[in-house]
Amino acid sequence: MINTKLPIYLASKSPRRRKLLNQLGINFKSFSVDLNEEVVDGEHPVKTVKRLALHKLEVAKRKVRKGIIITADTIVVLDKKIIGKPENKKEAKLFLSKLSGRTHTVYTGFAIYNSDTSKTILDYEKTFVTFRVLNKKEISDYVDAGSPMDKAGAYGIQDDFGAVFVSKINGCYYNVVGLPLSKLYASLHKIE
Repeated sequence: MINTKLPIYLASKSPRRRKLLNQLGINFKSFSVDLNEEVVDGEHPVKTVKRLALHKLEVAKRKVRKGIIITADTIVVLDKKIIGKPENKKEAKLFLSKLSGRTHTVYTGFAIYNSDTSKTILDYEKTFVTFRVLNKKEISDYVDAGSPMDKAGAYGIQDDFGAVFVSKINGCYYNVVGLPLSKLYASLHKIE
């Protein structure tokens, strides 16, 4: 368990990340940080997720005077190109068509900050995800249901129909959901 007298804050609007922290039994408050999650052409995915997690942390530090702050950013990479959150249904269908029958990589960068010690831990995790071949109707039905619109890569591996697209994963399942729990938990122990 995490034993700290400091309040813990999750600076994320993701309901999936909130659910994962609840799963660890951590008492926390959450709030969203609004920023442009800018992707830089040619930047390595690890650098991207760490940069974005750190940028979110800098914004979150303006809202929290005392406590432990957690931020994260998740991206999907296929053929060395980042596939972000779809902007519309057409783009969501395109993303899923590209992922169909292929293996992609999910990266999550996270930052944890302790206001008492001014210590920051910045880390990441990566997981390989393989999709089975998807047909046009199931892609269309999934996108029309609205589920993929707020998710990197236009799918969710957890608690919705996106789970049946995945034939196998190699690495941390929770990383694909949005927080690499094992690594995050170990980092929280180091920073408390």
